[in-house]
Amino acid sequence: MTTLPNRPHTALLVIDVQNGVVANAHERDAVIANINVLVDRARAQDVPVIWVQHSDDELVRGSESWAYVPELVQRDGEPLVHKNYGDSFEATDLEALLAERGVGRLVVTGAATDACIRSTLHGAFVRGYDVTLVGDAHTTEDLSAYGAPPPAQVIAHTNLYWKFQSAPGRSGGTVDTAEVVFAPTPVG
Repeated sequence: MTTLPNRPHTALLVIDVQNGVVANAHERDAVIANINVLVDRARAQDVPVIWVQHSDDELVRGSESWAYVPELVQRDGEPLVHKNYGDSFEATDLEALLAERGVGRLVVTGAATDACIRSTLHGAFVRGYDVTLVGDAHTTEDLSAYGAPPPAQVIAHTNLYWKFQSAPGRSGGTVDTAEVVFAPTPVG
């Protein structure tokens, strides 16, 4: 139902599942396993898998902390978007990559829930995309020492509010890995 014309396809976004981002993440191994299931399913259905990789002063490009976790392997031909801001669209070529592929619907996975995941969800939505969050395929570390809720609550809250996200001509939604459908949902 995207507001983007001639964009009937779906893409899987894998955001910032990097060593330094998920080293201490909540349910790290289970989340990465779910992302792998989705990557395999997307590939089997010829759905584009687009990898996003963050860099900043703590995630220095080329460093071990900046590298993607070894459990997730990008294939040749699968785009890698380099970013420096929370929103995966901001100052990147993500929009161009999606437009080339006719993508108007995104399935979002990765880290960190309370930063880059939320920023990208909202960034995509305001740009006209339908955006599905995979509720058991995103994670964050424990930032409760800084006043944030525990990670399980951050994840649950994000899943809850995104489940009901809608706007004219666009829809959000939260589903678990087992419920992900890469084909668009027919209207009516």
